[in-house]
Amino acid sequence: MHSREEKMEAFGRLLDVLDQLREKCPWDKKQTNESLRPNTIEETFELCDALLKDDRKNICKELGDVLMHVLFYSRIGQETEDFDIADVCNQQADKLIFRHPHIYHPSQVGVKNPRPLPYGENGEATEFQNAKTATEVLQNWEQIKLKEKDGNRSVLAGVPTSLPSLIKAYRIQDKARNVGFDWENKQDVWKKVREELGELEEELRKEDKEKSTRELGDFLFSVINAARLYKLNPDNALEYTNKKFIRRFNYIEEHSIKAGRPLTEMSLEEMDKLWNEAKVEEKKKNIK
Repeated sequence: MHSREEKMEAFGRLLDVLDQLREKCPWDKKQTNESLRPNTIEETFELCDALLKDDRKNICKELGDVLMHVLFYSRIGQETEDFDIADVCNQQADKLIFRHPHIYHPSQVGVKNPRPLPYGENGEATEFQNAKTATEVLQNWEQIKLKEKDGNRSVLAGVPTSLPSLIKAYRIQDKARNVGFDWENKQDVWKKVREELGELEEELRKEDKEKSTRELGDFLFSVINAARLYKLNPDNALEYTNKKFIRRFNYIEEHSIKAGRPLTEMSLEEMDKLWNEAKVEEKKKNIK
């Protein structure tokens, strides 16, 4: 691995490359925050794909693409004289220091401390528990965010509205948990899941589409809640299933092409047989 000096040199080299591109490349010169945003979303999802596959080589590559976007937005901020990459780094470091009092400010833990803090309202009194577990750290984190200058003024305000619904539901529940709004016993969540499923089935029998849609949302929210309580990531779980379905359906389609028969001409029984063959092949190859 590289030394700290080599890492700083590499970071500086990337900054130099970006500066040159911004000044000399016609494409880079015309980019704005708005024009870069769709590319940033795409690069983020490509990184997520690499992470799901645990593809170390591509994780490194995609991290570079995401980092390039962070630097690009910082360069645009520099040009408008609003901020630069140093402000981005310093603000993040200050925030992390302030949100980890058990590491950087042990004198704040469990006492009222009127001294000026490195981040947030000067002289604001703090009462945070001495976090010894990851759960306690997260609980402190949410409490501290509410006390920060320019921070979130409500617990759920920090959940981006543009998050995909499944991830947003998980984050909403997780943030509520960090301030104590959660099931005391995780096993109790299954009663709620069954209750929501029953209400969904009832509305489906009535063929009320609007109410069925709302009850479906309640049911999905309760299942996501169960996943969270059992420390399972529902987004990752669903993506694994998506990939598995695609893999097995492609197997069916490939065999239909070899047989010279369109999928539309195959019976459900024939497709089920190929589906089960795909499962057997996956097991042989130890594909999960």
